[in-house]
Amino acid sequence: MSQPNLTLAKKLHTLTWIITVVVLLLVGLMRRVKIPLPEGWDFSFLPGIHALLNTGAALALLAAFYFIKNKKQDLHRKAIYVAMGLSVLFLLSYVTYHFTTPETIYGDLDHNGVLSDAERLAAGSSRSIYMAILLSHIVLAGVSLPLVLLTFTRAYTNQFDRHKRMARWVYWLWLYVAVTGPVCYLMLKPYY
Repeated sequence: MSQPNLTLAKKLHTLTWIITVVVLLLVGLMRRVKIPLPEGWDFSFLPGIHALLNTGAALALLAAFYFIKNKKQDLHRKAIYVAMGLSVLFLLSYVTYHFTTPETIYGDLDHNGVLSDAERLAAGSSRSIYMAILLSHIVLAGVSLPLVLLTFTRAYTNQFDRHKRMARWVYWLWLYVAVTGPVCYLMLKPYY
């Protein structure tokens, strides 16, 4: 087994926090700042892509779990790389979409960006369920981002004991976020 690379670990630890701050700032800004698209451009297809990317990440995470439980570390590592890659593609696409496209509101049947009392009544309790899932998804996505990156870098820098201790619970956060993303999409889909 290789020795831990603590110098690289320290650099990646710093990079993890820089990435986390940048991503959280972008997510905070994307609902306030809208970038106009050139005439004829439309990113309305992206939410479906987001759901597919999250679904792929969830499947890769399940495969990674299976592989590590069966002591297939190389396949585990490859599955985690796939999950990381799909998550990065999702994040880039998600931020692009929300910087360029008006927000879709659950229950907004006439697509005017305002939820009327009649629309709220028509949505009923399903809106509360959607909002609970969405809120937990958003909060845990923000919390899990640095934790996933730190867990990954611990394995990458051969700190396997620290990686295992952290992965035992970070994995479930990441999987929850990857699964609830497509659930939110499917619930919101009638209002796009």
